[in-house]
Amino acid sequence: MDRIDLFRIFTRVVECSSFTRAADTLGLPRSSVSAAVIELEGRIGARLLHRSTRKVSPTQDGTAFYERCLRVIADVEETENLFRQSGAKPSGKLRADVPGRIGRLIIAPALPSFLDRFPDIEIDLGITDRAVNLVEDSVDCVLRVGPLSDSGLIARSIGRLPLINVASPDYLSRHGIPQRPEDLTHHWAVNYASPSSGRIEPWEWIHEGSLQSVPMRGRVTVNSAEAYIACCIAGLGLIQNPAYDLQQHLQAGELAEVMPDFRAEPLQMTLLYPHRRHLSLRVQVFSDWLQALMRDAILRQSTAPEHKTAHP
Repeated sequence: MDRIDLFRIFTRVVECSSFTRAADTLGLPRSSVSAAVIELEGRIGARLLHRSTRKVSPTQDGTAFYERCLRVIADVEETENLFRQSGAKPSGKLRADVPGRIGRLIIAPALPSFLDRFPDIEIDLGITDRAVNLVEDSVDCVLRVGPLSDSGLIARSIGRLPLINVASPDYLSRHGIPQRPEDLTHHWAVNYASPSSGRIEPWEWIHEGSLQSVPMRGRVTVNSAEAYIACCIAGLGLIQNPAYDLQQHLQAGELAEVMPDFRAEPLQMTLLYPHRRHLSLRVQVFSDWLQALMRDAILRQSTAPEHKTAHP
């Protein structure tokens, strides 16, 4: 087997922590993947992987060799594609994963214009709030909102989502309107638990350039953006949410903004790719399109008709 192919198989096994999952993502028999790693270990004269019945992990030599393999593979791919894209049209299937509300409200409605512009691209769009593994799930890119915990991935900033504090008119009529963070001790929140970690997010705001936070009492906890907004509209408590996602409810009078001077820090949006220096042309054009799309969506939000802010 070609040496570069051996490198690619070895790196995929490390990333998947499994011969079986690596074989699935590569479209190869498990026996071929195992044989390739054994051949590679024989060629370099070192044991690269710890093997157990449940997991595969790199040895100390394997970790060092993995980093070198990534650089070699990236150099080879960049060299192979040096002249290939001159005048080429982006084509093929692109697998992307995006958060639920952004996918449904912003990306999906705009996809026809993207596909009209690039008729040779097919989109396999995953719309979910769970964190996907790019390698194991064979995804070309994922859009993440908020802090990142991934390592070994290429990250491209897409923009920042402003957050606002809102509640339903029914909630505010029953519990009063909070004016300052000190008032929150007398209020309820709809608590949001991260779908990946289960951690309940605290209430946050910026004060004199510093991020402040406080845990909020709540009678209901959810783990999806859909339920988060629905529970707020139902009068179950205050929420902090991206402003773009609430414009329709604000203008319909279903929600009202509170404490506009004590907003949380905007959420960072990041597009993540596997660790390759060279990206396919279809991923490049999708990335550029998505960045422009999100920028326009945030701009439209900032220029939308003024919504109702609750006042005592």
